[in-house]
Amino acid sequence: MRQSWHDLLFAHWPVPVEQLRPLVPAQLPLDTYDGSAWVGVVPFRMTGVVPRWTPPVPWLSAFPELNVRTYVNIGDRPGVYFFSLDAGNAVAVSLARLTFQLPYFHARMRLVDAGHAIHYFSRRIHRGAPAAEFVASYRSVGDVFRSIPGTLDHWLTERYCLYTVDSRGHIHRGEIHHPPWPLQPAEADIETNTMAAAHAIRLPDIPPLLHYARRLDVVVWAPENVN
Repeated sequence: MRQSWHDLLFAHWPVPVEQLRPLVPAQLPLDTYDGSAWVGVVPFRMTGVVPRWTPPVPWLSAFPELNVRTYVNIGDRPGVYFFSLDAGNAVAVSLARLTFQLPYFHARMRLVDAGHAIHYFSRRIHRGAPAAEFVASYRSVGDVFRSIPGTLDHWLTERYCLYTVDSRGHIHRGEIHHPPWPLQPAEADIETNTMAAAHAIRLPDIPPLLHYARRLDVVVWAPENVN
């Protein structure tokens, strides 16, 4: 599939490995930086979400998304593990759960570009799922830069696959291709954030590390068994 990501905020917190380890499938080795695991809460909006060479469908191809993630590494292939992905389109949620075997949830969502800031609201309404809400305003506060290999900025963002584990314990890897992230420093006023707590993750009471990206064009492939 191809898709474009817009007005994206990376909000990251360090979390002790011993807290996160029971919450991630045992088959997936946690990736750490300077001894800490990291959890990201990532709001953005998507457009052009369609199979390659297919024109976008207005009512299906554009919607807000919000994910909660950490980082794993298998065979020197650093990737992303998603605790949840909330989306504002019920049809897209159903298709993504079926096709990509990812924990997508339907949410009531709104993203407003006010010019000076992005105002973002999300409240999960998926039947049977734990309640989760995110309300924030955020904006870029500096020039675009490309992260340098070896830095925390690069370690958190430059990852080109995702991992899932199915009900039989089989590991699946989904490939992702895009240019390097056009990151900018960011600031955010996070009014409500229960996204991680919905998955029994306790974020530390410290300001998150923030990055903003205006747009990134992406190609993704369905996860394949890598056992």
